[in-house]
Amino acid sequence: MQKHHARQLVTVLLLVLAVGACTSRAATPGVLDDAALLAYARQPWDKATLMHTTVPLGRYHGVPVVAEFPCGDVCPQYTQRIIHFDLPEGADCARIGGVEQDVLVPMAIAMRTKRFCFPKVLVDAGLHAVR
Repeated sequence: MQKHHARQLVTVLLLVLAVGACTSRAATPGVLDDAALLAYARQPWDKATLMHTTVPLGRYHGVPVVAEFPCGDVCPQYTQRIIHFDLPEGADCARIGGVEQDVLVPMAIAMRTKRFCFPKVLVDAGLHAVR
């Protein structure tokens, strides 16, 4: 049991360091570029530690980006990582250079379709929504 907790702690610390590298100060998200987004998206992540959380990553093209980790019925196995723009309701995704896509998101014992605005660089790499 202690080994599992130690692994979770290391995962959380690595995530904090990675997010910190994407920000200029702890309280103020920094500017992200393609390389920073791709580097974060390529990192391994712990489903049990991150399920049901949202992590602010910084600003890309002047717009906040978050990594969301929803999970449904069988957690943590069904935890997803969805990296998307955090746009206000009704904002124009195409105007900021984003790509709108529907993603099946776990919810309770079912899946539901939810539309997100993704940074194009992540969609092109297939890293915008992964399990």
